[in-house]
Amino acid sequence: MYRTAASRLRALKGRGGNWRAARFASSSAVTVRSSSSPSLFSWLTGEKSSSLSPLNLPLAGVSLPPPLPDYVEPSKTKITTLSNGVKIASETSPNPAASIGFYVDCGSIYETPLSFGATHLLERMAFKSTTNRSHLRVVREVEAIGGNVTASASREQMGYTFDALKTYVPEMVELLVDCVRNPVFLDWEVNEQLQKVKAELGELSNNPQGLLLEAIHSAGYSGALANPLLAPESAINRLNSTILEEFVAENYTAPRMVLAASGVEHEEFLSIAEPLVSYLPSVPRPEEPKSVYVGGDYRCQADSGITHLALAFEVPGGWHNEKEAITLTVLQMLMGGGGSFSAGGPGKGMHSRLYLRVLNEYQQLQSFSAFNNIFNNTGIFGIYASTGSDFVAKAVDIAAGELLSIASPGQVDQVQLTRAKEATKSAVLMNLESRMIASEDIGRQILTYGERKPLEHFLKAVDEITLKDITTIAQRIISSPLTMASYGDVIHVPSYESVNRKFHAK
Repeated sequence: MYRTAASRLRALKGRGGNWRAARFASSSAVTVRSSSSPSLFSWLTGEKSSSLSPLNLPLAGVSLPPPLPDYVEPSKTKITTLSNGVKIASETSPNPAASIGFYVDCGSIYETPLSFGATHLLERMAFKSTTNRSHLRVVREVEAIGGNVTASASREQMGYTFDALKTYVPEMVELLVDCVRNPVFLDWEVNEQLQKVKAELGELSNNPQGLLLEAIHSAGYSGALANPLLAPESAINRLNSTILEEFVAENYTAPRMVLAASGVEHEEFLSIAEPLVSYLPSVPRPEEPKSVYVGGDYRCQADSGITHLALAFEVPGGWHNEKEAITLTVLQMLMGGGGSFSAGGPGKGMHSRLYLRVLNEYQQLQSFSAFNNIFNNTGIFGIYASTGSDFVAKAVDIAAGELLSIASPGQVDQVQLTRAKEATKSAVLMNLESRMIASEDIGRQILTYGERKPLEHFLKAVDEITLKDITTIAQRIISSPLTMASYGDVIHVPSYESVNRKFHAK
C-alpha cells in the first residue's frame, strides 16, 4: 500500500510542470469567462454586479401571494346522512394529500361460535378480489396513484383506509367502496390467508403482552367482549368463504357505515361518494351484544424463562361515560411506565410514576406499565409486568401497591397531574396531525357518538380533571372484581384469591 502511494506521488512530481501550466491555464480561463460573464463570477465572489437585482428589493414583474395570517381557523367536520343511513363526513385541509376511511360498526363482539375469527380473517382479506377487480388489479391501481391502503379489526369496529394525493379522490372512493362491499372471497385466497393466520397464532408466544391482553378479555368478561379478537385455532379449519359472505351480508349494512375523509371538500366528496353507497341495503341497526364483567384468572405455562403477568379491573361506562373515559386516559398517562430501557433516552416517559417509583428502584423488572382498553360501555385498566420467576410474587405486590396508592387521597400531587394532563393533550394533538388518524377519528367518533365532537371539547375536559377525579376513578376501578392473567413460569405466581384479597379486604 505504501509502495503504491509513493509511486503515485513520484508520477505526480514528474508531471509537475504540466500540472502547474494546466492550473494556470484553468485560472486564466476562469478569468476570461468571468470578464465575459460578470454576473456569475460576481455572485460567487460577492462582488457587485449591475446585471443582478439586489435581493432586498422585489423582483420586477413578480407578484407575491399575501402572507398567511397569524391564526388559521381549523376546518370543521361536515356530516351528511343519506336516506339509507350511510353517513358521509369530511374535513378540509391545505395538505395536498387526502385520507379516506370506510368504518363499520362491526367487530368480534358480533361473532357467534360459528363465525369466531371472522373479523380477524376479514382484516387479512381486505383489498383482495372483488366482483369487479382481481387482487392484482387492486394492487396495480393502488400503486399507479402512489397510494397506501390498510385495514384494521377491533372488538367493536372495522376500518378500511386509503391514503393518496387528493387529485385521485374519485379513484380512491370507488376502489374503497368496491373492496368493502363487493368482495368475492375466492376459496384459494381465503385458504391462503387462513394459513397466514395459523402462522400468526404460532408466533403469538413472541408477543406475550398481546397474548395477555386477549386473556384479560376472555377471563374478565362474560358475553360478547369475551369473544376472541384473534381467530382461535379451532376456527382455522372451520372458517370459509361462505361464513365470511354471510357475516358481511348481515353486518355490513348502511346504518352501520361511515365514509370519512380528511383533506377533501365536503360537497366534492359527497358528489363522488353518494352514487356509490346510496344502493347499500338499509337494515335496522341491531342492538349491541351484551357483555358482563365478572373478573377471573388465566394462566399459561411456558418455558420462556420470564414470567409475564397483568392485573386488571373494569372501568364502567366506557366512551359513553365521557368524563370518566378521559380521566382514565390521563390516569394511564400519569402512571406510564414501560421497559427497563427507554429507546428514546432520558425524558421519554421516564418522568411517569411507574418509572420513578418502580423501574428505577427494582432492576429485576424488565417492564412495568399501565394500560387501558376502552369500549363503548365498559373498559379495562391495569398494570402489565414482566420479570424473572423468582421475583414474580414481589412484582405482584408492587403492582397491587401502586394501584392502591393511586386510589388513596394525597398520593398524587398537582405537579404530577399537570404533567400528565399536558402529556395527554400533546399526544392527542400530535396524533391528529396525521391524515389517516384524523379520518379514523372522524369515522370512529361518528360510530360511537353519532357526531364528531370538536377537539376543543376534549382538551377542555382534560383541563378540568382534578386530583379528586383521579382518586375517585381509581377507587371505582379497584372496587370491581380482579382479572389476572399470567404467561411463562407461572408456578410462582400468587393465587388469584390471595391477590384479590389485597384489594377487597374487609
